[in-house]
Amino acid sequence: MKHALLVIAKRPAAGQTKTRLSPPLSLAHAAALYECFLRDTLDVARRVPNVTRFINYLPREAENYFRSLAPDFDLLLQAGDDLGARLDFALTRCLTNGFARAVIMDSDSPTLPAEYIARAFELLAENDVVLGPCRDGGYYLIGLKKPAPRLLLEVKMSTPFVVRDTLELARQENLRTAVLPEWYDVDTMNELAQLRAELENGNAEAKFTRAFLERLEMRDLSLRSN
Repeated sequence: MKHALLVIAKRPAAGQTKTRLSPPLSLAHAAALYECFLRDTLDVARRVPNVTRFINYLPREAENYFRSLAPDFDLLLQAGDDLGARLDFALTRCLTNGFARAVIMDSDSPTLPAEYIARAFELLAENDVVLGPCRDGGYYLIGLKKPAPRLLLEVKMSTPFVVRDTLELARQENLRTAVLPEWYDVDTMNELAQLRAELENGNAEAKFTRAFLERLEMRDLSLRSN
């Protein structure tokens, strides 16, 4: 039984990636930090056993960048006008091309435990949909074992209600659902402060992110919320 694990990613670019971290970070530093998130996320994906790994990437001209970054991953170009459409395309493409289960995850949760992702595939044995909820109301991953376009095309993304709305649509479609432990992605300075604290406490590896934050001497920046 073939399983697909996709990491959705964009090529880092100043002014286009992690702009909500600037200021206090410069646009260039915010983009460089995202590349560290991405590298650490790929390492997390590598620790998930018995899956075929993909980078679901943008833009089209970034193919060589991603091949160099992760030659052990297959590449799948994103397609669709918005995030929901792109997620639906990637999952449906895998599920209609020989994969029995497919999970797609974000690339800005660099300390996400690999065990959560492995658990998602296990839960799909008895469920149609698996969600990994974020603390902001979105999700860090979604897994399916058959296409479910309504869950992706009819949910307004980037709101505090993404998980709630997705679960409601799954109920309407009579899909069995499972929910993983909550985690977080890093979009804001408060979330970056949380990540910094997690790394300082020794609770995660994230070697690329850790090294970058140390080089920037992040302790001198105002990372914690007032």
